[in-house]
Amino acid sequence: MASSSVHRPAERIVVADADPLIRSTVTDSLAQHGYLLETASDAQQLEGLLARLAIDLVVLDMSLPGGNGLALCRKLARPDGPGIIILSVLSEAIDRIVGLELGADDYLAKPFNPRELLARVRAVLRRRRRAGDMSVAYEFAGWRLDPARHELRSPNGEVAELPSRQFALLRALVERPQRILTRDELLEYACGPNADVFDRAVDVGISRLRRKLRGSGVELIRTVRQSGYMFLPKVTRSRSTRL
Repeated sequence: MASSSVHRPAERIVVADADPLIRSTVTDSLAQHGYLLETASDAQQLEGLLARLAIDLVVLDMSLPGGNGLALCRKLARPDGPGIIILSVLSEAIDRIVGLELGADDYLAKPFNPRELLARVRAVLRRRRRAGDMSVAYEFAGWRLDPARHELRSPNGEVAELPSRQFALLRALVERPQRILTRDELLEYACGPNADVFDRAVDVGISRLRRKLRGSGVELIRTVRQSGYMFLPKVTRSRSTRL
């Protein structure tokens, strides 16, 4: 009988702050706890990272150069976007309230204790994982992927059989549509950071997924030469039908 254990991939966090000391302090602290860290010193770098990588959480300085903090928060706070923890030297309640109303998950005033930030990072990611694992299904090009039921349903309503690893690979793609994902990232998201799997397994898995989904009549998974793969169709989220 196959093991039912689930490999949880390392979550990727961007620390977007103009202060190099804060970037260094936060990344060093969080990296010790198994997170993957990226840094951005301005809004342009942040947007570049979001375009290239699948990001789970942004620690966002409200005074980030090149962009209005509240406007950035509003842009990031979409259903398929990353979690957001706001950092700000402004500790007035109105700033915290506005940020949270715009969709931020939490707020921390500077100066802050790195251990408190770690606790908030863990809490935000835990809530988002729980919500994603328990209630969300994904619909694309007539297909429906329901992780809670471990089910892929075709446009004509039939259940398509997928081995666990292919299911995890498809889920990694549909959760991050219109983004280039490298083979290493796909392995990490689908199999976990310490899985004994080679990147060739991604190519084989993608090939089998394409055969399984070819009845759609449109290109769903694009190979991006020397980069990786991109899931092309629009993906919508809905409530899982789990009983």
